Amino acid sequence: MSLPETTPYTHGITIVIPVYQAERTLRGVLDEIVPLTEGFVTPGGRSARVTEVITAYDHGPDRSDAVIRELASEYSWVHPVWLSRNFGQHAATLAGIASSGGDWVVTLDEDGQHDPAFIGRLLDTALDEQADVVYAEPTNRPPHGAVRNAASKASKRILETVFGGGRASHFNSYRLILGEVARSVAAYAGTGVYLDVALGWVAARIVTSPVELREEGDRRSGYSYRRLMAHFWRMILTSGTRGLRLVTAAGVVFFVGGVLFALYLVVMRFASGDIPEGWTSQMVVTALGTGLVLVSLGIVAEYLGVAVNMAMGRPPYLIVRDPSSGPLGHADDGR
Repeated sequence: MSLPETTPYTHGITIVIPVYQAERTLRGVLDEIVPLTEGFVTPGGRSARVTEVITAYDHGPDRSDAVIRELASEYSWVHPVWLSRNFGQHAATLAGIASSGGDWVVTLDEDGQHDPAFIGRLLDTALDEQADVVYAEPTNRPPHGAVRNAASKASKRILETVFGGGRASHFNSYRLILGEVARSVAAYAGTGVYLDVALGWVAARIVTSPVELREEGDRRSGYSYRRLMAHFWRMILTSGTRGLRLVTAAGVVFFVGGVLFALYLVVMRFASGDIPEGWTSQMVVTALGTGLVLVSLGIVAEYLGVAVNMAMGRPPYLIVRDPSSGPLGHADDGR
């Protein structure tokens, strides 16, 4: 008696596209996605299908809204999300994720820089590595200027090593996220908290997959150096409380150093008689006072750290279903 053949599990994928200035590029991006909505097989032999594309309109200066309406009338799987005003790319991405329903969520830029053909590879990497999040890792130099590329790389490294910004060096707006993790993050992340930082709070495993980037369509990037600097600074402020912990550590170091310096001055005062009268006591008071002030600031910083974590919405835990019953439990289907 032969066993009945089992139908391979088909991974449902939601694509989220934040839309700000995409009048000329959005239709081209959707044209590349159309074949994926009919179902496809990944390079690793898994079955997948793009079930919906969410276009989060962020009130750009062009006629992107008209293009979104046209696409929604042409394709039943295009689901617009209309923001009340311009909130920025990150907020638009979170709004789109919150409205998603797929097993997996893929975030794409609107300018055509991200090739949808690599989605299959991202999915294979997630299943092979049993990862909740897969970032695209460019195999070629990003299509920006050398100064901007170097500044971006340096800022991510600083964020990662000094301020505890997770795997900031791998952050990329082309990413694949396990659906339930993505939607949970979109629900609890506080105002100004970046998606990549919030994902680092709860994702069990974050990996990368090689992807080749393309040129940014026929328009210039909307990010000036001033806006990129502001973006970096906000990432520091919302990456966690390590910056406040650095204040505490500095306070302890200066306090201990002040005590040691004060003891040294007292010894020198009695060992040498040529020190002006009153100078030693003044230096001792200054050293100890400075140390006490910095320690006090460190204590205040610890209390601020508790309030910051609460304001950012960082959860103490995140409950998910048994991984074996979700998309990650179908890693071998179709292979």
